[in-house]
Amino acid sequence: MKNNRPEILAYYFPNWHVDPLNEKWHGKGWTEWNVTKCANPRFPGHKQPKKPLWGYDDEADPAVMEKQIDTAVKYGVDGFMFDWYYYGGPYRNRCLEEGLMKAANADKIKFAVMWCNHDAIQAHPGCRAFPNPILASGTVTPEIFRSATQYCMEHYFPHPSYLRVDGRPVFSIYNLKKMAGELGVETMRVLLDEFRSRVRQAGLGELHLNAVHAGYQYDNNGKPNSDQVNALLAALGLDSRSGHSWSWGRTRTDLPCEDYGAAAEQNIGKYRSFSQDFQLPYNPVMMPGWDSSPRTVQSDIYDLSAGYPFTTILTGSTPAQFEKYLRKAREFTDSDAFTGNFLMLHSWNEWTEGAYLLPDEEYGWGRLEAVRKVFGAPRA
Repeated sequence: MKNNRPEILAYYFPNWHVDPLNEKWHGKGWTEWNVTKCANPRFPGHKQPKKPLWGYDDEADPAVMEKQIDTAVKYGVDGFMFDWYYYGGPYRNRCLEEGLMKAANADKIKFAVMWCNHDAIQAHPGCRAFPNPILASGTVTPEIFRSATQYCMEHYFPHPSYLRVDGRPVFSIYNLKKMAGELGVETMRVLLDEFRSRVRQAGLGELHLNAVHAGYQYDNNGKPNSDQVNALLAALGLDSRSGHSWSWGRTRTDLPCEDYGAAAEQNIGKYRSFSQDFQLPYNPVMMPGWDSSPRTVQSDIYDLSAGYPFTTILTGSTPAQFEKYLRKAREFTDSDAFTGNFLMLHSWNEWTEGAYLLPDEEYGWGRLEAVRKVFGAPRA
């Protein structure tokens, strides 16, 4: 056993502050707190709405972010991996640029960005009649790639708290397969090599490129397409892979839910194969729960056939259960099978997907206490 604590990175969803595009789509002053407040129980025993213990804070306020940073560090979270969007320009970025980067204690925590290169869809809330209408296209062209990455180079990479692996700034791509399909593998490799060169020439060192969704899947016989994924990763010259969320089967047919423990067992059981399947270092992910029902029109019938955000809800995701499976994750990261640098937590604050660590009125600080109990203080 290694007994080597990984760095703990929590994905951060920055939609709890006012953004001009959100105001265009949803109205003046809108934030995702509006969605959180409207949630209702969808079946007997369903616990909604989720209520933040701190109230409905504005994360773009440096004082609010200072509180979040202090809390993260106290409970053993080393850094935030920010969901980052670019639709003709940065979107949902005030939280990072006006909140974290201007926080007086920004030096206490690390941060990096994951380019969420998917379409912006109407899922706040989404309805059955018009499933997933596109509000802004996430299609990437060479021009968009250069513009978006240059923005990150200039605004984020030079920050002293920006996350590095072996001295190299980390840049993550959410849907690698989608981007490669839009650009073409050869063109994307040229763009990535150019990106590395621009980072080097700017005096920022070498770049560490991370991929999340790279097209990993199983065929009908349960065999993974790991050779195909490894070929893509090698062709693009990537440096590592990370998990982002879980998948799980369903045993219940009477309600749109599944037991959290069953999902956790299923996914932690895949850590070893994921790490062996990829020729690159792999950073596994842990989730404290899942419930995207707040993102649905509350008067619509909650039927899984409608697709996201009408998804299977995980029930029984108590802090005690979370701690139990964090310990199993720790056993894996302490083992020789662990190839990565980080354990990813999905996520810090996805209130409307039921995947959050921040304190709520139901369990208080329980989820964060679980992280601290299992992993202790952040790495020095």
